[in-house]
Amino acid sequence: MGQGVLSPGFSRVGGVLHADGVSLERLAHEVGTPAYVYSLARIRSQYRRLETALADAMPDVTHRLHFSVKANSNLAILRTLQECGAGVDIVSAGELYRAREAGFGGTDIVFSGVGKTADELRLALEAPVLFVNVESEGELRLLDEVARAMGAVAPVALRVNPEVTVESPHEYIRTGEKGHKFGIPYDDAEAVARLAHELPNVALVGLDMHIGSQIATWEPYASALARIRPLFESLRAAGINTLEWLDLGGGLGVTYEAEAPADVDRFAAGVADAVRGLGVSLVFEPGRFLVAEAGVLLARVLYRKRSGGKEYVITDAGMNDLVRPSHYQAYHRIEPVTTPAGHLVADVVGPVCESGDFLALGREMADVGPGDLLAVHTAGAYGFVMASNYNSRPRPVEVVVDGDRYAVATERERLEDLVRLERAHLQWRSA
Repeated sequence: MGQGVLSPGFSRVGGVLHADGVSLERLAHEVGTPAYVYSLARIRSQYRRLETALADAMPDVTHRLHFSVKANSNLAILRTLQECGAGVDIVSAGELYRAREAGFGGTDIVFSGVGKTADELRLALEAPVLFVNVESEGELRLLDEVARAMGAVAPVALRVNPEVTVESPHEYIRTGEKGHKFGIPYDDAEAVARLAHELPNVALVGLDMHIGSQIATWEPYASALARIRPLFESLRAAGINTLEWLDLGGGLGVTYEAEAPADVDRFAAGVADAVRGLGVSLVFEPGRFLVAEAGVLLARVLYRKRSGGKEYVITDAGMNDLVRPSHYQAYHRIEPVTTPAGHLVADVVGPVCESGDFLALGREMADVGPGDLLAVHTAGAYGFVMASNYNSRPRPVEVVVDGDRYAVATERERLEDLVRLERAHLQWRSA
């Protein structure tokens, strides 16, 4: 591990923004922009923070932290979390492949997702995963068929929609309200659980819930558990004695602008009270909480422009690199890597041919100009994983920092990569 870092994350040294012990100015010069940069020390710190809170609150309860891979699926980050002792929560065959490549064993993996295919279910059983979070009766019946064809018994947890109201910054990150596509409707859950208990190639081992993202208070979890626990107890009373896991999902919030961060000690204490005496092992699925604040997107200012009485700062990073501002109206703090004098109010926009291509609108910021380097903060979650090749733009490089050293974790795409799987000269086939 690299040395010489006082605290993990991003701070200024001699007026220049650093990731741990590495100058972002130097790093951008060496790898170019746009570039995602992640502090592995910050990821480890966040993992320890949550793990310690849970262990202290529930010393006698078995629990596992399974990182939600959809937040950031970079192999270097997955391997770092694997070394910390984490498992993973996945939602596709691709994420399963990545998890195995990063060193996770089958039982380190929980397979979630609302639309799994028969092939994905087969791959889950071949792994074999700890359990599959089943989200509908139809999926349950298909999984039973797949398992029967393989001569296997599929370990299953039912994802139940507790149908509780969650206050979050955007409606797209709420997943546990009545009518959402996720999970089994609460009123149907007991009947589906009884069916799972009866199917010959399914073993019902747990219940699962996930109510959304960017949750800073304990109350939504308390409301959800107040509905899930009685269901758990009712199923056990009905003779379903195979239940041993309760998967509480993720959703712990981080600070992008002025939001209160999640109180992990209150969360851990609340879970301890809610499951006391239940005799269950717990799974947690943190994603954003572990990686969001560990990442920045570096962008270079290309031009300044004034139009219609507005100032524009045009950068080489756009919505194809970071879609959250456009898609979720999300706020990301932006600051120059060095500290120019003066301030302005401007729209920070990218090069993509869309009016919705922006990183910030009406933002009060430092008076930057062409050539200046910007750091877009809290970009470690749902950043690169949602990047695209829109406008045939190559996806950016990903860099990890560990102490006073760095490494390229994902090479910048080249122009030839954009067409690598395409065929200009077609080989026609008869229908």
